[in-house]
Amino acid sequence: MRIINIDNGGTLTDFCVMEGRTVHRAKVLTTPYDLSRCFFDGIAKVSEKIYGAKDPARLLRETDYVRYSTTLGTNSIVERKGPRLGIIVDSSATTDLLCDTEASRELYEAFVGGRIGIIDTAIDDQACEEALVRAVNDVASCGAVRIVIGLTGTAVIAQERRLIRMVQRKFPSHLLGAVPVVTASGLVDEHDDKRRIWTALFNSYLHPAMERFLYTADHRLKSLKCSNPLLIFRNDGGTARVAKTTAIKTYSSGPRAGMEGVRALADHYQLKRVISYDVGGTTTDIGLVEGGVIKNLMRGEVEKIPIAFPLADIASAGVGGSSIITVDSDAIRVGPQSVGAAPGPACFNLGGTDVTITDVVLLAGILSPTTFFGGDLTLDESKSRAAILKRIAEPLRIEVETAVEQVMTEWVNCVSRSISDYTKIDLDTVFVAFGGAGALLATRVADQAGVSKIIIPGLAAVFSACGIGFSDLSHEYRNQLPQAEAAQRSLVEDLIERARRDMFAEGVNLAECECIWHIQSDRDATEYLIADPSRLELPPSLRGHDLSLRLKVLKRLEHFSFEAIGNEKPSAAISTVVRKIMMKPGEWGEIPVYRLEDQKSGAAADGPAIIEEEYFTGKIDEKWRFRVSSNRDVVIEKI
Repeated sequence: MRIINIDNGGTLTDFCVMEGRTVHRAKVLTTPYDLSRCFFDGIAKVSEKIYGAKDPARLLRETDYVRYSTTLGTNSIVERKGPRLGIIVDSSATTDLLCDTEASRELYEAFVGGRIGIIDTAIDDQACEEALVRAVNDVASCGAVRIVIGLTGTAVIAQERRLIRMVQRKFPSHLLGAVPVVTASGLVDEHDDKRRIWTALFNSYLHPAMERFLYTADHRLKSLKCSNPLLIFRNDGGTARVAKTTAIKTYSSGPRAGMEGVRALADHYQLKRVISYDVGGTTTDIGLVEGGVIKNLMRGEVEKIPIAFPLADIASAGVGGSSIITVDSDAIRVGPQSVGAAPGPACFNLGGTDVTITDVVLLAGILSPTTFFGGDLTLDESKSRAAILKRIAEPLRIEVETAVEQVMTEWVNCVSRSISDYTKIDLDTVFVAFGGAGALLATRVADQAGVSKIIIPGLAAVFSACGIGFSDLSHEYRNQLPQAEAAQRSLVEDLIERARRDMFAEGVNLAECECIWHIQSDRDATEYLIADPSRLELPPSLRGHDLSLRLKVLKRLEHFSFEAIGNEKPSAAISTVVRKIMMKPGEWGEIPVYRLEDQKSGAAADGPAIIEEEYFTGKIDEKWRFRVSSNRDVVIEKI
């Protein structure tokens, strides 16, 4: 089976073509003005590695599945780059409910601001319809391009359905200029008003950009005679067609793909406790695998705001390889804004003038101007120097080399602080660092955090794309569980029928799938596995709780597998070149560069050293030692 896995980031987009244990990979610059361009540029690039010449149409014809994950949603929320939303509520108290914390107030202002309409749902239909038309027009006139109807209290579903029918009569979707209006309960069946409405707001914020790109990509795949539809890797760890995926399910899907890879790697190395950090262009995404289980929230949080869907507990810190570094009140600030791939870091010479860590480590000598990005992108040191002088050194009244050291220190501190804020560090903790900049200053981050072992996966630069290789074709459903037995049986039958239809649309018979049932307490988010959905026997501890019934239906796909480890023959790592790097401001020295493609399994060396491969570079500091495993992972340990 041949599968193409794609992970789209803010700066780079990664491609893994997997056939069993054989992996072909490529990276291209993300094109934010048209994400479909980098999507197909990457497919063309990786086809050249497979066939010796670019033939994307042939690669797609010979592929069983194309699966895609993205950090687009995460990045757009981190950077507050999304559509202006409006909201229609039935009480001014709803705003207080949605803005009950500092985080929610700030995000509500960014998403909605003053674009709010209030309507009395107790009035008769004619008066209600007139009031609703005025509210929609007022909110749209304030600039809203999407509107969420979010009611509270009892009979929410019935009242929201009543209002949306009125909207559809007065504002038909086929009219030019019609503003999309959706209901919160139409997205999710959820008891908690705040979670339900915020879930709908997040979904509406993410929907337009995801819709434009994904449907464009899907149509272009079909034009190239790709017989299988594009599958989206979701933030619950499964994949499904574009048409069967809600926008909020793409939020943090790229980071979740990385966590699937981390879980498999932790099992492969039999590690008890792994903290992973994935350093991309815009964010560092931090997660935990403990006892073989990804840290998960049954009620997920986006920017510390609860939503109605489960999410892996991944913290996204606004610090990455392309984060903009500035000076504010004589202090160095990292992120959260990012230059992305366009215009990119100053050293890309594509018009960017902001400082990033890429510019800084280039001036420190850690990066090579000619081997970066597989040699496909030559870095311009003079552009980095000019940017650092203007943006950092002159405002702080220091030399450029001092600025370089201080920026590296602050960048490392930001990553380390984000990890420490996320979870505790103990003696069993192992770091797994990946992403394009994960290896860059990994030993400095580990020293700062107090960790003595790091694993840089052999596929670190494309590890989130690799992680998609551990997912299956699946759908999940959750509805509030009624108390009456007849209604419960009807709900079970309804969920089974929905699953049958959705899997049929995926080209799969439900009889080929696994069906996993859970009852979930909405009070404390605990779950109970149900062996037989025709007999919903509830534990006594759930009496009096609001309950939900959850069904997960999945079709197993072929998973990626790692190479066996433990039989490596120790040997000295091979270095054929040295690199002159800044040891400290005013002091430079030459250290060996170890190209990982040249190393046998078991090869080892002590720092200081540079490890490098096609798509990532890392500096190993003094008092650290690295070795290469049979799986081509770099295992780094404190001496």
